[in-house]
Amino acid sequence: MYPSSNQPTLTNQDIQQAAKADVNGSHLFIFLEIFSCEGGIQSYVQCLLQSYLALVDQPIADVFLLRDKYTDSNPLQSPSLEFHYLKTNSPRWGRLRLGWALLLYVLNHRPQRVFCGHINLVPLVWLFCKPLGIPYTVMTHGKEVWTPLPHLLRVALQQADQIWTVSRYTRDRASRTNLLDPKKIRLLPCAIDGDRFTPGDKSPELVQKYDLARSRVLVTVARLWSGDIYKGVDVTIRALPGIAQAIPNVKYLVIGRGDDQPRLAKLAEELSVADRVVFAGFIPTADLIAHYRLADAYVMPSQEGFGIVYLEAMACGIPVLSGDADGSADPLQDGELGWRVPHRDPEAVATACIEILKHKEAFEKGEAGDRRCDGQWLREQAIDRFGKTAFTQKLQSLLEGVRE
Repeated sequence: MYPSSNQPTLTNQDIQQAAKADVNGSHLFIFLEIFSCEGGIQSYVQCLLQSYLALVDQPIADVFLLRDKYTDSNPLQSPSLEFHYLKTNSPRWGRLRLGWALLLYVLNHRPQRVFCGHINLVPLVWLFCKPLGIPYTVMTHGKEVWTPLPHLLRVALQQADQIWTVSRYTRDRASRTNLLDPKKIRLLPCAIDGDRFTPGDKSPELVQKYDLARSRVLVTVARLWSGDIYKGVDVTIRALPGIAQAIPNVKYLVIGRGDDQPRLAKLAEELSVADRVVFAGFIPTADLIAHYRLADAYVMPSQEGFGIVYLEAMACGIPVLSGDADGSADPLQDGELGWRVPHRDPEAVATACIEILKHKEAFEKGEAGDRRCDGQWLREQAIDRFGKTAFTQKLQSLLEGVRE
């Protein structure tokens, strides 16, 4: 493996290990990181590589990781995937080191295709692959391609042989904004692990911890950063007074941390709903499922590239609410699997939340209700359409397409 260093140099051993793949018989994946932090993109990449390992008749693949250090606990390590960890103590040296490693790799091995996992890496891939006639695919996720890109980034993206993205919304918006050829764009939506995210009873310990006894609970899982107010936590807080008029025992559990929490807490106080809003802070991934199960509804009137959190909630049997002008149209299937409302409209959020909670209560009593609140049906639909099997089949189809 490439050891961490402060210099963008490679040893002979580095070069030999980069040469393991057969000439004209390999794939090369390049990502920012997978293991050094948690997030939607990192989870997506891990799912993609897990699915790659499940496929048959695929070339050996090398994986370059710009910001990850070597780990001996990599669950994806296999004879079919060789990982190269390129993290240095300096981001600048790391970029130079990645460039040198990529140049050596494409010159020596001429891979079948290079898969670029982030828009910020595209110029480097374009610089070395295009002159050699090596096709490359770029993976996009959401807001990073929603606005006009700098000239070099835009040209490098336009020159890609294929672009994979997670939702129709991102496809359409990126195409318009950055003058991309829609025929080059393919959809590879996020996937949900149905074995991990499962329904279950509310944890008595967590109910007590957050003072949720006999409450109807709305939940949001989101970063609380001042630059991410599009997540809609403030909108949901503004909706609480209206919800409380119809559902007096409603509470709102906000899971996440960030510099915007003081503003949100002050807003709750100003609206006299501070006693209804619980800030849980950061919750480790291992504990997140138990927190989803506290929800009677998952509420995030946001603007998402896709919104894996909606699938996580649905897999746990929780009805969901999203915004109506973003990539969440895909996990919610244009409203078939959940409620979609204008993302900055507190009154619309309040009306939808009241409807969800009333239908949820009807199902709990064995009465008829909107099937989007039927936890078992919701889970089945989410896994059937977005489970790992569906993701792997879609990946297989895309890889067959790039070979044609």
